[in-house]
Amino acid sequence: MENTSANTSCAIVVTFNPDVGALLKLLGQLNKETDFVVVDNGSGKIGQFKESIRVYPRCKMLFSLPENVGLAEALNIGLKDAIAREYKFAFLFDQDSRLCDLYVKRMLSAYSEVSGLSVLDVAALGPRIINPQTKRQTKFKLFSRLILRSDRLFCGSKQHYQTDFLITSGTLLALSNLAEIGLMKASYFIDNVDLEWCFRARSMGYELVGTDQAVLYHAIGERSANPLVRRGIMAQHNPTRTYYSSRNRVHLYHTSYSPWGWRVRDSVRFLVKISWLLLSSSERKQYWENVWSGIRDARSLN
Repeated sequence: MENTSANTSCAIVVTFNPDVGALLKLLGQLNKETDFVVVDNGSGKIGQFKESIRVYPRCKMLFSLPENVGLAEALNIGLKDAIAREYKFAFLFDQDSRLCDLYVKRMLSAYSEVSGLSVLDVAALGPRIINPQTKRQTKFKLFSRLILRSDRLFCGSKQHYQTDFLITSGTLLALSNLAEIGLMKASYFIDNVDLEWCFRARSMGYELVGTDQAVLYHAIGERSANPLVRRGIMAQHNPTRTYYSSRNRVHLYHTSYSPWGWRVRDSVRFLVKISWLLLSSSERKQYWENVWSGIRDARSLN
């Protein structure tokens, strides 16, 4: 498939029963700057909004999947399509993210800058994330350090930061590197997909960089009165999502390429989160069943 666009990038937006208004606003922003594809993960009412997606001139494809194959596999479908169309870069987005003005231009400019500063290949670049509900900014973190591990400047720059992890939404990937790093881990289905890929890329010697040149407004997890959630120390999800987050993180603890610092901190955070849910949630039975099932199933995960 030949890419006839002068643009070198393609955005991949994964949807599942989206807020149509928020989705179309995101696509409208993207349409001004870049080509994009939408991968719908079996939304029950896609017939009500699919034509609203296809009407955008820069929508190259709408993949309407008959069932939910998970975030990781949906991203892989989009990435394979972008590679086949010979784009150089892919942006990954959740359906409800909001962008700053000139987001694509800012991110591509930042990638060019950090690539010129680094002696290693830059696998991915992520924007500054701001939670639109709390206005809290997410720091760029290194897991291999005990102190001074947040927002450490990258190669002497003033707007770019070293990091060991970038969340999926808003991230810019250099597609040429995927031949070595690989695609997203489809067996993870949804949670910790970005963590696993980032840890794998870093273990292979690639750089991950965060930047203040672009901002993405995005809430991680669900709203909660839990002070740990409100402060961004941990994310809260429904009991079903807790199965995947428990299974995948326990599996990731045992991979050779996950940073030791992350394993230590996350295992403590995991215990605190589960303890809080079991003590405070009215759905404690469902949470416990899903957590235990996830821990048990981590042993057989590919």
